Amino acid sequence: MYASGLWAVFTLIASAAQTLRNAMQRELIGALGAVGAAQVRFLFGLPFAVVFLAGVRVSTGIALPALSPSTLAWTLLGALAQIAATALMLAAMRQRSFVVVVAFTKTEAAQVALFALIFLGETPTAKLVGAIALATAGVFLMSARGADEPSPSWRPAAMGLASAAMFAVAAIAFRAGVTTVATPSIAIAASTIPVVGLAIQTAVLLAYMAAFDRAGLAAIFALWRASLFAGFMGALASQFWFLAFALTDAARVRTLALIEVPFAQVASLRLFREAPSLREWLGMALIVAAAAVLING
Repeated sequence: MYASGLWAVFTLIASAAQTLRNAMQRELIGALGAVGAAQVRFLFGLPFAVVFLAGVRVSTGIALPALSPSTLAWTLLGALAQIAATALMLAAMRQRSFVVVVAFTKTEAAQVALFALIFLGETPTAKLVGAIALATAGVFLMSARGADEPSPSWRPAAMGLASAAMFAVAAIAFRAGVTTVATPSIAIAASTIPVVGLAIQTAVLLAYMAAFDRAGLAAIFALWRASLFAGFMGALASQFWFLAFALTDAARVRTLALIEVPFAQVASLRLFREAPSLREWLGMALIVAAAAVLING
C-alpha cells in the first residue's frame, strides 16, 4: 500500500515542479542558449540536492551508502542521457511552442516501457499498456498541426522525439541506479543518486562551457536569481522522481508523468499567453484519463 499510493503522489509533485523548471529554462534560452539553460538545471540544482540528502540523512539516522560500480555506471548513463535530452528539448523550444515540445518529449512513456522490458526485464501489465496508448494518443493529438496552421519545420519534432528517447534512457538508468543502492532506506537511495547524477552533469557541462562557451558560463552567474529558482525546482523534481522510481517501475512513473502536459498548458497560458485549441483540450483529456487509469490501478 505504501508503494501503490505514494509513488503517484511523488510523481504528481515531481511533474508540477518540472513544469515550472522547464518554463523558467525556456525563458533563459535566449540569453544562455540551449546548453547554458540546461546547465542551470544542474549547476544550481546540485546544492539543493545536497541539502535534501543531508536532511534525509539526519531524519533517518542511516549512514550514507557506498556505491557499487554497477550503481555508478547506471547513474553515469542516466546523467549523460539527461544532459542530451535537456539540450535537445530546449533547442526544440526555440522553434515550437512550449506545450507542443513538452508533448513531443512525453512520447517517452512508450519508449520507457520498451527499454524497461529490454534492460530490466520489467514486463508491462495490460492496464499499463492501455494507459500508455491512451496517453500517447493524447500527446499526438496535442502536437498535431491544425488545418489552418502553417506547416512547421520537421526539426523541432525530430529533436523532441530524440529528447524523449534520451529521457527514456535516463529514466531506466536512474531507476536501476536507485534500486542497486545498498541501503535499507528508500529515502536515502532516492536522495543519494540525484546528488551523484547532478555532480556528474555539472562537471561535464562546466568543462564543456569552459572550453567552448565561456561567455555563456559568465551569463549563467549574471542571471543567478532566475537560475537559482530553476535549479531549486529541478532539484525538487529530481527528489520526487527518484522517490517514485524507488517505489515502482519506471514505465508506470513516466506514464503518469504525462500529466505534465496539461500542467505545461496551464503554465503556457499564464506565462507565455499561448491559449490552447480544442484539439489540445481533447488531447489533455486523454492524458488525464490515462493518469486516472494508472492511479486507480
